[in-house]
Amino acid sequence: MLIVAETAPVYSHPGDAGADLSAAESVDLSPGQRATVGTGVSIALPDGYAAFVVPRSGLAAKHGITIVNSPGTVDAGYRGEIRVTLLNTDASVPYSVAVGDRIAQLVIMPVTRARFVPVETLPGSHRGEGGFGSTGYRDNKQGDGA
Repeated sequence: MLIVAETAPVYSHPGDAGADLSAAESVDLSPGQRATVGTGVSIALPDGYAAFVVPRSGLAAKHGITIVNSPGTVDAGYRGEIRVTLLNTDASVPYSVAVGDRIAQLVIMPVTRARFVPVETLPGSHRGEGGFGSTGYRDNKQGDGA
């Protein structure tokens, strides 16, 4: 993969799906505040691929730091810097990001482009129009009736 970066994304462990993206600038996030942080990374993805910027689980669990538009999508034709919009979800504790801190992960995947075919009605399915919450929130064996 072609890349322009002072610090390239790194896979922390063999078999990891996401490569860590590091902050190229520092920022202080007050409780509830969001900020877009540069990574200094630009990539050239081949056609048929996209990169997805996702949160780091440790930052989310320990500090309440997440990504506003997760996953952020990097299209194959984009050549600009990958920037990450972080959000401090903690209600009372600020969080400081320093240059070099690992702030997100980059997952690169093949993608399929759909051909949309307009029709008057869609074929039926087992689920039908059931949406949010339509399958319940517990195993039905536990008797909630969902």
